[in-house]
Amino acid sequence: MKYLLCSLLLVTATQASAQASNPLATCTRSATLLSCVDALGNAYSVATVGTTTYLRGFEVIGKRYWAQTNSRYGQLTFFTGLASDGEAWVGYTRRVGWTTINRFSSSAGARAKFTCSRMTGC
Repeated sequence: MKYLLCSLLLVTATQASAQASNPLATCTRSATLLSCVDALGNAYSVATVGTTTYLRGFEVIGKRYWAQTNSRYGQLTFFTGLASDGEAWVGYTRRVGWTTINRFSSSAGARAKFTCSRMTGC
């Protein structure tokens, strides 16, 4: 779950996807929706309405569907998510210059705080 949330944070920040076995996902984009599928069959879509971003997807390894909503308030973004197996998660991302401070926790017991920089990565 930690890796899924980290990935979602990066997707939200860059609206792109990367996979180790296939560096690019196949994506289709309209004015308000980005929808992608990678070589393993993982799929997600991203829609933005104002300062709110809606993500939905399917995770092949966990064989589960998930949805996440991100709400941005200036430099602070809060997110909440729910998976089809009942797992829920909450967290935030705070941008400070070129750095983001990220924290999340899930109902499965996963929790983390990590910092990402455009210069050095996460």
